Amino acid sequence: MGSKGLTGRCAALVLAAGRGRRFGSDKRIAPLPGGARLLETTLARVLEAFEEVWVVLRPEDDVAALGVDATRVKVVRAEQADQGMGHSLAAGARAIAQAGSGIEAVAVMLGDMPWVKVQTLVQLAGLAKEDRILVPRFEEQRGHPVVFGKAFWEELAELDGDQGGRRVIEKHQEACRIVEVGDQGVVADVDLPPDCRG
Repeated sequence: MGSKGLTGRCAALVLAAGRGRRFGSDKRIAPLPGGARLLETTLARVLEAFEEVWVVLRPEDDVAALGVDATRVKVVRAEQADQGMGHSLAAGARAIAQAGSGIEAVAVMLGDMPWVKVQTLVQLAGLAKEDRILVPRFEEQRGHPVVFGKAFWEELAELDGDQGGRRVIEKHQEACRIVEVGDQGVVADVDLPPDCRG
């Protein structure tokens, strides 16, 4: 796509360790229109925009069965994933910080959001800075991915419960920038089987 040069200093972290109990089965392998699976589709979209992509999975997950290409995506196992999204995000943040790859920010993406446009991901990554938090907004609704600069990774690494990064955003309002986007994909996720139709 030719846009990867823009996002080399921002990595993507895809959270995909949740149980998705409301869905009734493992939604990560649920088929979307066209036959591709949910998590696989989300990762394909993210890989178009980011040079470095991490995905958080449960300890017992079969990477290949989920359609995760381990040659292109770095896998993090969240031992406490069942205790809430905060634990998954913390595990991912710790892994990225320990890797010390020189990136300045991380775009936290949800594995059940396959419709975010690649150009939106590139736009957000291009605005990333070490001391900034970016939140996309579509028609007054805040969405994902949320981009956290390196200055906030230590706090992300200490998260727990089911709050995700909200606690860090609320604590650092002065560093938060709302980015208006014309992309409904930033607020469209899959909770129930009918949602797979998009």
